[in-house]
Amino acid sequence: MPGIVVVGAQWGDEGKGKVTDLLAERADAVVRFQGGNNAGHTIVRNGRTWKLHLIPSGILHSGKLCVIGNGVVIDPRVLTDELGELRRTGVDTSALRISANAHLIMPYHLMLDHAGEARLGKLQIGTTRRGIGPCYADKAARLGIRVQDLLDEKILKQKIIVALEPKRLSLRPYAKDPALDLQAMAEEYLTYGHRMESYTADTTRLVHEQLDAGAVVVFEGAQGALLDIDHGTYPFVTSSNPVAGAACIGAGVGPRDISEIWGVAKAYSTRVGAGPFPTEIDGPLADLLREHGGEYGTTTGRARRVGWLDLVALRYAARINSMTALAITKLDVLSGLDRLQICTGYRGAEGAEFDHFPYHQSVLHHATGEYVELEGWAEDIGECRSESDLPACARDYVSFISEFIGVPVVLLGVGPGRDQVIWTGASDHTAVAAEHATTAS
Repeated sequence: MPGIVVVGAQWGDEGKGKVTDLLAERADAVVRFQGGNNAGHTIVRNGRTWKLHLIPSGILHSGKLCVIGNGVVIDPRVLTDELGELRRTGVDTSALRISANAHLIMPYHLMLDHAGEARLGKLQIGTTRRGIGPCYADKAARLGIRVQDLLDEKILKQKIIVALEPKRLSLRPYAKDPALDLQAMAEEYLTYGHRMESYTADTTRLVHEQLDAGAVVVFEGAQGALLDIDHGTYPFVTSSNPVAGAACIGAGVGPRDISEIWGVAKAYSTRVGAGPFPTEIDGPLADLLREHGGEYGTTTGRARRVGWLDLVALRYAARINSMTALAITKLDVLSGLDRLQICTGYRGAEGAEFDHFPYHQSVLHHATGEYVELEGWAEDIGECRSESDLPACARDYVSFISEFIGVPVVLLGVGPGRDQVIWTGASDHTAVAAEHATTAS
C-alpha cells in the first residue's frame, strides 16, 4: 500500500500538521514536497505545542524516515535553527533526509521579496517576505543554488556571481549590505552545508526504495489548494503548487505511487494576506471565531481573516486534487453558535449566480456568498470520540459538507490535542490509523 498525499483544501492553515502526525503513526516515511518556511504546521502532543516550518511533521516519531523533497525551497538558517531546537528538546532528528536537489533561499531572495512588496504599495500580495517567491523564480530561470552546491566552494561562488548579475539594479538599495558580500555569503552558506551534510541524500531513490518495499509513505503539502500558483486565486497565491499532483514532482515519484489523497479543511474558512474571500465576515463574530480558533499564523503571527465555510471553493479543491477523503478540523470552534451559515453558491457584482468557482478574477473579487442556514449546537464537543457522541446538529453539519462536495469525511478534529479526533471509518486506512493513534496517545 503506497502513498497517501495530505493537502490543504482551503487557503492554508487547515491543520495538515496534525493530520500528518496522526497518519505518521502507521506510516514508514513522511515526505514534505513543496513550499518553504512561509508555512508552518502546529502539532500538540502530550501537552506540548510544536511549531514546524520546514521539517516534516513525522519527525516527532523517533526513527521515522522524514524527507525534505526536491520541491521544497530551504532557508538553511531556519532549517538549522529548527534542527537545533528539536535536538534541544530531545527529539531524534537522525532519520531526517534532505534532497540534494532542493533549492536554497539566499540573502538576496529575502531582500528582493521585501523590495517587491514595498513597490506594490496598496496592491501588495501579502507574502510572508521569507524569500520564497524570488527563490522559485531563480529556480525557473536556472539561476538557483541547490543544497548540493554547499559541498563545493568553487561551484557555490560561481553560481552566486551568476545569480546576482541580473539582480544588480533591483538590489541597488541594499548595495552596502554586508550580507551581499560574496566571500561572507559563501562562508556562511558553506558553514550551513557542513551542518546539513549528514542529512543530505538522494531522497528520490530513498522514497522509491520505501515504495518498492510496500511501505506506507505520507506526502505532506504546505499551504492550500486555493493558493496554488496555477489553480489558486492568482496573483494572491504562493509560488509553488500545493495540490496533490505536485507530490509527484516535489518528491520524484509517479502518479501510480499515490493511492489516497486526503484534503484537510477547517469547519469554517480562514485566509492570510490579501486576495478574494467571498465568505469573509467581520465584527464581533469574526473576533470570536478568531480567538476561539487561535487564528494567528504559525510562521508570521499575523491575524487570519475568517469566514463561513465555502463549499463552492471546497468542491473545486476536491476536484483539482482528486480527493478520496476529507478531514475536517476545528469543528469545536463552532460550538455555542445558534445558527451556522454555509456557502453553497456565489452572487456576482451584477447579480449573476454561480454554483462553481469562477475562473475570472474580476468575477471572483466581487463575488459574495449565497448561504444555507443550519442549526448550531451549544454542547462542548472536545471529549467526543465517535460520531454518535456528537450533537445531532454537528453530525448534520458534517453530513451536509460531505454530500455537497461528494467526498467522504474520514476524520473530525474536536480540539487541539492529537487525541481530540473522531475517526469515522469512511476510509480503508482510517481504522488502522485510528488504532495506532489511540495506542500512541
